[in-house]
Amino acid sequence: MNKEEIISFVNANPTCYLATIEGDAPHVRAMGMYKADERGILIQLSTMKGMYRELVGNPKVELCFNGDGKVIRVSGTAEFLEDRSLKEEVVKARPFLKAFVDAQGYDVIKVFRVANAVATVWTMATNLEPREFIKL
Repeated sequence: MNKEEIISFVNANPTCYLATIEGDAPHVRAMGMYKADERGILIQLSTMKGMYRELVGNPKVELCFNGDGKVIRVSGTAEFLEDRSLKEEVVKARPFLKAFVDAQGYDVIKVFRVANAVATVWTMATNLEPREFIKL
């Protein structure tokens, strides 16, 4: 797969597993990726969550997307985007956030992109082949 195919795949399969580190312990949780585009893979979260504190302490992340017999892992660094218009776009696309933002303000919402992202693709057919690393 090339970069464009990977971006298309993750947009078609936006539920992913996100791995972070707190101290010396890994933490993994299911996330709904906002979207992937020319800015990269974008994830929205709240400053009230432990995940935000973990990413501030150690911004290294890995995401795992699964669908159609493929697994795509993306590793990189969480880079927070302080763009009010992007936050407004996210809230418009995710109406469940509106009441939260109305009560707490936009500062409670954070959006990060996976910077320096590198992807690997796994399928059962390619299980024993050397991994290819695709820069996103």
